[in-house]
Amino acid sequence: MEDIGGEQRYDQSPVKKLAILTGGGDCPGLNAVIRAAVKTACHRGIEVVGIQDGFRGAVEGDFRPLGPKDVSGILPRGGTILGTTNRDNPFAYPTRVGEERQTQDRSDEVMERFKAEGIDALIAIGGDGSLSIALEFAKKGLNVVGVPKTIDNDLMCTDLTFGFQTAVATAQDALDRLHTTAESHHRIMILEVMGRYAGWIALYAGVAGGADVILIPEIPYQLESIAKAVQGRARLGKHFSIIVVAEGAKPHGGEMVVERTMPGRTDPIKLGGIGAKLAADLEKITDMETRVTVLGHLQRGGSPIAVDRVLSTRYGVAAVEAALDGDFSMMVALQGQDIVRVPMAEAVHKLKKVEIDDPVLKAARSMGIEFGD
Repeated sequence: MEDIGGEQRYDQSPVKKLAILTGGGDCPGLNAVIRAAVKTACHRGIEVVGIQDGFRGAVEGDFRPLGPKDVSGILPRGGTILGTTNRDNPFAYPTRVGEERQTQDRSDEVMERFKAEGIDALIAIGGDGSLSIALEFAKKGLNVVGVPKTIDNDLMCTDLTFGFQTAVATAQDALDRLHTTAESHHRIMILEVMGRYAGWIALYAGVAGGADVILIPEIPYQLESIAKAVQGRARLGKHFSIIVVAEGAKPHGGEMVVERTMPGRTDPIKLGGIGAKLAADLEKITDMETRVTVLGHLQRGGSPIAVDRVLSTRYGVAAVEAALDGDFSMMVALQGQDIVRVPMAEAVHKLKKVEIDDPVLKAARSMGIEFGD
């Protein structure tokens, strides 16, 4: 790499052709990353191909060229122009043999396909599942750079994953709307939000949306503590309460509520139903009418807010620069105000969860928000 006229030139980089894929659940900001990566690479004379539908496209050879014209106008769009899937792991690829569904390791086919296509490096945009698959390819010799994507904000080594702030804003807007109907009807309103095994969305949305009770997976709740908080508000003349519950929250000594299992996914357990369970339990104790809203996939959809557009853009640029520097098996990450490179293995070895001394959690407790413990 050389610096000419204030611009970085990568004429000596061995990377001449990049591939990009998006894996896992969709997320606001995916298109912004793709756009930034394509524009950055093309500006440096690098050819770019997009892989359709995540690792399925890598197995099936479903590639498409990407240039500046292909990414024009996609910055504000939700979803991903490349498509995505949280199934189709090439190391355990679903295959039907007669009436039976089996899995096969087709990773060698992917490696051969990349070689035949002249692809020098892959930018994998995904959460812990997709990046874990990408890391396995890195161990086989594929040049990989990771970009952290998940509305759950549960990836290690980065302060923020893109999409998280948009999901929080969506949940906060829902809470603003629930406040008026809760107060009018003197009800307990429960909002169930996503987050899997981490409580980041529930915590941030609950604080931003003025919730009275926030329940997260990291703090098992006691029903009596929640009922006491709700009844205490009623005694003060506040005959309504707003509760935010993460889908992975669970009672003390109990288990998470599983809606169903979905074989073939990187995470086969689909959580859901804790809001309804909590509502039924609270009505018995408090004798207050309780309603549940499950926000669901609304948190994944729609246009990314400004902060996610900026973060996604920075990630896309940084991922291309890491690839052109030959800095592989790394994930770009936000630490403080800086975009840095961290080993992918460190980012996916465990989930980032809300710590008891988290400053947002401590601020919420200081204001009297109940966490059920």
